[in-house]
Amino acid sequence: MEKVAYDTAQAFGIALSPNVVSVAKPPWSDRPHSGRLERLILQLGSGKGRFSEVTGIPRSIGCIGNNSFILRREPLSVERVRELIKEFKLAGGRELWLTNYDSHDYLLSIAAYAAEIEVPEVYAVVLLDDVDEIRPIDGVRFIAELEYSPENVQRLEARDWLHGALVMVKGSDLDGLRGLKTTFPGEIYLDVLYPGSARKLDFNVIEMRRILNPTTERYHDCLAGTLAITADGYALPCPLLRNNIVADAKETSIKGILRKKRLKEFWRMTKDRIGTCSNCPFRYICHDCRALEYQATGEIDGLEYCPVFL
Repeated sequence: MEKVAYDTAQAFGIALSPNVVSVAKPPWSDRPHSGRLERLILQLGSGKGRFSEVTGIPRSIGCIGNNSFILRREPLSVERVRELIKEFKLAGGRELWLTNYDSHDYLLSIAAYAAEIEVPEVYAVVLLDDVDEIRPIDGVRFIAELEYSPENVQRLEARDWLHGALVMVKGSDLDGLRGLKTTFPGEIYLDVLYPGSARKLDFNVIEMRRILNPTTERYHDCLAGTLAITADGYALPCPLLRNNIVADAKETSIKGILRKKRLKEFWRMTKDRIGTCSNCPFRYICHDCRALEYQATGEIDGLEYCPVFL
């Protein structure tokens, strides 16, 4: 996976680091999917990130970023959050992503619990400005979120204990990354920001969306295997598809959620099931974010950012 993502970065002329593992898409988008649960993205609060549910979240990897959401009811109890993590592990899940925390202590306690019960991969996303308030925990992979600037890259290099960095980049800033090198040893995910309309795109969409996933004929390259649960307990196919509730995690176990037909329909939402995409010769090598399309068009099968039919 790392080789493919690095080649994609080089296609843009970006020599940021051989540690770049993802450009404009979640790091699992190039991996084969089997139709089983792979990851749980668990939100621990309304969040305090720069982008909000109200004003829009124009992020290509916004699903694992620290955004700001509206809570529609009381948050999950600490006990229920722990139960969900245990249920996730028992269901065979591997990757736990903890995002949108409101309290550092809460984030650390939940991350430590997940590591303690030996969830195979525990990721916790924190803002770069908050990193100094975080203590490393064995078994937890901390990822710092930051907006791209040479100054922030230097700040990142001073925190070499971090597992990775989620770097938000405007299309207009991609040129600034050309030739830039860093000594940061962790994984780097380039989180490219999309404009509200394709008319304002300022980057090469075709190159940005190219993937090499061998299972795209059967499964959506990003949604497959993914379950998201909001801080107030709504189960979703993606943290950014807020109006596509598949179950209530306050009342339904992970095992019960996985039986929901609607969730599996999202996992199997291949390009063959998306209108015009079904006749496109590039449909199996084109990644797309259904959440970004939904945000721009109001339709789950929207084509606002289609690189062929712009």
